[in-house]
Amino acid sequence: MIDEVFRAEHGRAVAVLTRVFGDLDIAEDAVADAFAEAVRRWPADGPPPSPAGWIITTARNRAIDRLRREAARDDKHAQAALLRAAGEPDEEGAVEDDRLRLFFTCCHPALTPAARVALTLRLLGGLTTAEVARAFLVPEATMAQRLVRAKATLRAARVPYQVPRDADLPARLSAVLAAVYLLFNEGYTATAGADLTRPSLCAEAIRLGRLLAALMPDEPEVIGLLALMLLTEARRPARTTPDGALVRLPDQDRSLWNTTLIAEGHDLVRWCLRRGSPGPYQIQAAINAVHTDAPTAADTDWTQVVALYDQLLTIAPSPIAALHRAVAVAELSGPAEALVEVDALDLPTHHLFHAIRADLLTRLDRRTEAMAAYDAAIALAGNEAERSALEERRKELADE
Repeated sequence: MIDEVFRAEHGRAVAVLTRVFGDLDIAEDAVADAFAEAVRRWPADGPPPSPAGWIITTARNRAIDRLRREAARDDKHAQAALLRAAGEPDEEGAVEDDRLRLFFTCCHPALTPAARVALTLRLLGGLTTAEVARAFLVPEATMAQRLVRAKATLRAARVPYQVPRDADLPARLSAVLAAVYLLFNEGYTATAGADLTRPSLCAEAIRLGRLLAALMPDEPEVIGLLALMLLTEARRPARTTPDGALVRLPDQDRSLWNTTLIAEGHDLVRWCLRRGSPGPYQIQAAINAVHTDAPTAADTDWTQVVALYDQLLTIAPSPIAALHRAVAVAELSGPAEALVEVDALDLPTHHLFHAIRADLLTRLDRRTEAMAAYDAAIALAGNEAERSALEERRKELADE
């Protein structure tokens, strides 16, 4: 129960408390104290009627108690935070949502682009350091050091919690979009745990995407990200069986796809196409539009999918995009050509790299190599549903 509340409400609580006190460190420490108190009290007393409200109220009270003690020692910073909490007016600006405002704050130019995204995911996305590390394909210890350095940089630069001016929003937009998309990805395929998905994270990412679209309705990449999330989310009901087992895209019951989200996503993709200013999120949305436009897997226009991946790799080259392009190449030109492309990639710690290799090797009847690739994928898969699916495919291959 407490784990679920933490994942769902940690980011919102930090955002609310940061607005109240004007200090990220105070907010983060207070929320941590509140969750520690929940661990002590809820097992015996039972959860409160509104767990999120309890966490925010407890965190606020703990922070005020701490600041009063510090203010009594003539701590000017504590006195200022108390004055703000007592009702000094909040700064007005373009971003009205607490959580979205803090997304922009964490994406301050004082940090490197990667640090902005990582810190945002950790503080506001409710992701653990290990989950953020997996999103960046780096060891957990490396990510922990990066997060510590990022917060130290914000403190040293005396970055305040404030709403960015309208003129400052575009410079921070790229990192905010990346953070929102990684938050969505963690919800769509959880990096760890028994369940394949975490729907609350998907819903929050889409909510933030809609806020961004309302804030910047003429930014094609904002609209492209929203379209991408909607078209991806539309397929989620068909991704698992009733008992939670993973269902691959070719095997999904497409009647379960959310046609309302698909229609909205297609409309947004068409809007982006009319603007004629393609970016990575728009192209990925277009790829998903092709998939969701096909009534069956066999009807997928793989030529168009490969062409779109070619465009994506020209604009934003990445090994992950190249890996997914290879999947499309396998459908268009066969597994042998696709395997050549996959083997040229350097993704030894990414379980999907080994899973895709295993599938291609199986289709080429190279069973021994395929089973070794499945073993590598199984060892790296943190999500139990993904790992179970890989184990089942390996077993089927071994039993043939």
